Amino acid sequence: MLNHTLRLSAILFLSLIGIFIIDQNIKMLFVDGFRYYTDCIDLILVYNKGVAFSMLSFLDESLKYIQLVMVSGVLLYIIYMQKICYAFPAGLMLGGAFSNIYDRFIHGGVVDMVYWHCGFNFAVFNFADVMIDVAVAWILLLNFRPKLCKS
Repeated sequence: MLNHTLRLSAILFLSLIGIFIIDQNIKMLFVDGFRYYTDCIDLILVYNKGVAFSMLSFLDESLKYIQLVMVSGVLLYIIYMQKICYAFPAGLMLGGAFSNIYDRFIHGGVVDMVYWHCGFNFAVFNFADVMIDVAVAWILLLNFRPKLCKS
């Protein structure tokens, strides 16, 4: 049982830390001034004060604390579940979430940089957002296909 918990924790925390570090390094490029423009995708700097599509921005400073409590609750739940198959996707999701929350404390908003405008205008997003989306899809797949999750 201890070996199982250790393995789950290692996978979860290494993936979480890895995504956090990668995302923060990408964001620092843009905070330091990097920009790139094309016909379809611009790499720009935007500080998002809300969540997806700037929703809940009216919550101001409270938003980061609400998110911190919610994401910490997810972390505790994943550890409580003790299912190793959820460790990596949860690490991706939590690494992205904690990185975005960290931005709120350091920059006053989430550092977003990828602006898709080819054919239609889409929200500006970042690497952490992509990792969160991938993780949510992965976790949904594990829930709808329980045979994929042996432990």
